[in-house]
Amino acid sequence: MQRAYVYIDGFNLYYGCIKGSDCKWLNMSKLCALYLPNYDVRQIRYYTAYVTPRDDDSDQIERQRVYIRALKTIPNLSVHFGRFFSKEKDMYLARSKPGKPEFATVVRTEEKGSDVNLATHLLYDGVRGLYDVAVVISNDSDLLEPVRILRRDYKLTVGLLNPQEIPSRHLRKNTDFVKQIRKGPLRACQFPPTLSDSKGTITKPSSW
Repeated sequence: MQRAYVYIDGFNLYYGCIKGSDCKWLNMSKLCALYLPNYDVRQIRYYTAYVTPRDDDSDQIERQRVYIRALKTIPNLSVHFGRFFSKEKDMYLARSKPGKPEFATVVRTEEKGSDVNLATHLLYDGVRGLYDVAVVISNDSDLLEPVRILRRDYKLTVGLLNPQEIPSRHLRKNTDFVKQIRKGPLRACQFPPTLSDSKGTITKPSSW
């Protein structure tokens, strides 16, 4: 079997097909086994950032930390952190009324670093010959150039597991295969309600 490394853009996956669903307690190892049965998945790299909790959801960061603990029970999975921050920014209104301000001050939340970290590891691992097949779980077309380099210059196979409704046209044209992540398989790939690590018991958040 060909050696595979999987690279997961956590926020792209979450906002693409998990948010608002009953699939938040997702076991990434099971998901990879289900969608990549013909590959030897050697490593799963998961990219995220610690969120800034909203005033109306103060438990958000605790749920995320519990989930990351659950992910870390997977022996061949590593978690890589970017950063997450909010700032005020003046932005033009789409429709302003005569005599009224044309812009408003909004709070803009951004996640930084995950896409760069993913692209860097994707290339670095490939150049070192750690995999035969790289599988990206994302629909971010910013990853197009490292994907092109791996396929064109290093003759490596790159596949896409698309978490969003429509795959990026650019990624679809420049990867060796594309599979759509669907709700049924997501529901089949959940962690058990409780599991354990060296610190004790990990329990699925009650709101999930």
